[in-house]
Amino acid sequence: MNNVTPLPDRAPEGRTLGAVIDDLVDIIASRVGADPKQSYTASLLSGGPGKCAKKLGEEGVEAALAAVSGDKAALAGEAADVLFHLLVTLQVCGVTADEAAAALNARKGVSGHDEKKQRGVTVTQSEG
Repeated sequence: MNNVTPLPDRAPEGRTLGAVIDDLVDIIASRVGADPKQSYTASLLSGGPGKCAKKLGEEGVEAALAAVSGDKAALAGEAADVLFHLLVTLQVCGVTADEAAAALNARKGVSGHDEKKQRGVTVTQSEG
């Protein structure tokens, strides 16, 4: 088993991930209908769900590669990219961050294995 240790609750600046995400949700919403030539976020949104999902997938792969490389700074940066692109994808698909939070909260206290079984997902040995 890996040497996994608990992490501090808050970033050094004292801002929680939730507070940062709340800010990003507002910023992303403000870019809806903005000029895609003037805003990267607007350019993603104007590309629709396909463009946003593709970028989210790319960032997910980059985060996974950073995780196995052992480079914590790279992983933190890629994690930020994944979170940002996930929020953009939620926006373009009409899913609020609150809806995603509710889905996550509903799983609180439920074994990951049990939750996957409820959804009909088979848990493999490598996931266990």
